[in-house]
Amino acid sequence: MKLLEILAPDFVFEDERGCLSQITHEPFAQVNSVFTKKGAVRGNYHYHKTTKEAFFVFSGEIKVSLYLNEQKEEYFFKTGDMFLIHENVRHRFEFLEDTRLVVFYTSRVELEDGTKDIINDE
Repeated sequence: MKLLEILAPDFVFEDERGCLSQITHEPFAQVNSVFTKKGAVRGNYHYHKTTKEAFFVFSGEIKVSLYLNEQKEEYFFKTGDMFLIHENVRHRFEFLEDTRLVVFYTSRVELEDGTKDIINDE
């Protein structure tokens, strides 16, 4: 099983005025915008028990490291790339440039009981 799935925007239209990208029309429960400076690290191998995360890189470049049990994978993404990380897959991001992302969650990370579906490896 691949730990990460490469995605593409649902629709892209370009003309002399510029570009319109319909990133997704599927329903998501939570959407976050993230800006991170070059050299920073986020995630530190956390995972989500019930949530899948889709990422669209608006600008910049990142290195994504993942693992599940003994399986490990590493990817590099840049402006315009889109990918999905499955639930229970531990992941970490290293920002190789100042980077802007939008993150789509299949379910809310903040749970009704006040806890979060964010589990950190310790």
